[in-house]
Amino acid sequence: MQEQSRYVVGIDVGTKTVRCVVGHIGDSGLPNIVGVGVSENSGMRKGAVSNLTGPAAAIDKALEAAERMSGHHINAAALSVNGSHILSTKADGMIAVGMSGGEVTDEDVLRIEEVATTGKVPANREILEIVPHAYRLDGQDNIKDPVGMSGTRLELRANVVSGLTPYVANLRRSAEMANVTASSLTPSVLAAARAVLSESQIENGVAVIDIGGSTTGVAVFEEGDLQHVAVIPMGAQNVTNDVAIGLKTDPEIAEAVKLAHARLGGGKAGRVDTKYDKQVYTFEQSEIDEIVEARYEEIFELVTKELKRAGGIGRLPSGVVLVGGGAKVKDLVEFAKNSLGVAAKLGVPAGYAGVSDEANGPEFAAAIGLMLIDGSGAERAEHAQSKVGSVTKKAGGMISRLLARFK
Repeated sequence: MQEQSRYVVGIDVGTKTVRCVVGHIGDSGLPNIVGVGVSENSGMRKGAVSNLTGPAAAIDKALEAAERMSGHHINAAALSVNGSHILSTKADGMIAVGMSGGEVTDEDVLRIEEVATTGKVPANREILEIVPHAYRLDGQDNIKDPVGMSGTRLELRANVVSGLTPYVANLRRSAEMANVTASSLTPSVLAAARAVLSESQIENGVAVIDIGGSTTGVAVFEEGDLQHVAVIPMGAQNVTNDVAIGLKTDPEIAEAVKLAHARLGGGKAGRVDTKYDKQVYTFEQSEIDEIVEARYEEIFELVTKELKRAGGIGRLPSGVVLVGGGAKVKDLVEFAKNSLGVAAKLGVPAGYAGVSDEANGPEFAAAIGLMLIDGSGAERAEHAQSKVGSVTKKAGGMISRLLARFK
């Protein structure tokens, strides 16, 4: 195999489902999706591991399917991390440039990131991403990449994304039990953003809403940078549970009814039939719509609070992009427009060759984004480790600046 030809892997570890995507990067440098694996998950609550063996078995099963399709043995991958313990914190720092000639190096950048985060992030939290907003070199503001520039005083303003150390460690341990090393750990909403957002959207102002099984992630981008990230402990499974209770039926039937017949916005009457396990069940359309809409209203109220916390909905000219399995409910895009008062669209990964038809829905956005991060981060992390062995960069390596650029 040629040196520039390699495999990249993303594993989205969701509360209810694990999705794995394998890509092959050839001479063109663009990933070609060659393997996809999906498995039902257990042993997780609200994005956090509650039983190590459940996620380990689900990861192993999804990997087996992806390996069988791709013909590639997987021993390392970029993984998603989720849960309401994920926070973003503003940080800043200042250092003296180390080189005698005053040229800023990669070591200086890593050093100022360490200085900026020391004391800003509690000891029980692990840094997942450091997203620089701007560097300042001897009074010159708004520098995006200071490497190679000359100066003596380097300053940094950044957004630090972190998660509780025990939660992150448990997820990493589950992957190890499935014989997979986590090359990086990225919040699933940020991974999904990597797959569905364009550079112009990130520059103008946009939010990604990742509606998963038990959580809803919110990430806000503006002026080319990540401004805010949060995870709401509520998702599509809450909707399914409400439908099951309201219709007095099993959750499996309620899930089928939700996906096949629920319409946000209502206005449709009559009765609908759902066939499940060789039996036909009949329900009132208006009752289904009323139950589903009530829960999505609650979810979007919490999303609105997070958007206001990030600086206001008025700062999103590119609107919101909806991803995740919970975004597949009919009329959700129109419902989001009315609820949030901004433009909305469904985020679907596109432009990938190979078996991409297997992974072309919004539920695969995070897995494909992780695959891209695995491809973009490996070389940068390797470069950083070879130059600065003493600097501790937890989980993220040099991909800490990846989401700030999206090149």
